[in-house]
Amino acid sequence: MARTIDRASRVVSGTWGQLWLDGELIAEVSAFQAKFTKNKQTVYLCGQFVNDTKAMSADGKGSVTLYKVDSGNLAREEGLQNGVDRRYTIISKLADPDSFGAERIALYNVSMDDLTLADWKANSTGEITMPFTFTRYQLLDTITEA
Repeated sequence: MARTIDRASRVVSGTWGQLWLDGELIAEVSAFQAKFTKNKQTVYLCGQFVNDTKAMSADGKGSVTLYKVDSGNLAREEGLQNGVDRRYTIISKLADPDSFGAERIALYNVSMDDLTLADWKANSTGEITMPFTFTRYQLLDTITEA
């Protein structure tokens, strides 16, 4: 955790984010999020009025938003209608040049939840949001205060 912030410019901006899908830089990314959600079981403790919980498992979920530039995503998921659940490795990098460094995180066993075949509207830029699940992550680089 940051102990101090010497200036506001140290706050990392998503403008400097990059994403690789199976080693390929995906230039059209406009937003990315990945998180684990704990699945908890309530534990009732004698002598304690407030219920506590115990984490029993976790779900890795996220989403990536892309500007519609080409049909690359449709081509990657082409086997879906034939029962192919393609799995990917995603690497997220956030490297604001005014921050204390760069953060890279790898997500493994990524499975897209859906495939948008068409989604457009007059007078609007095209965007597609793809929700996904994953089973593991690894911190490759972390931002540390100088």
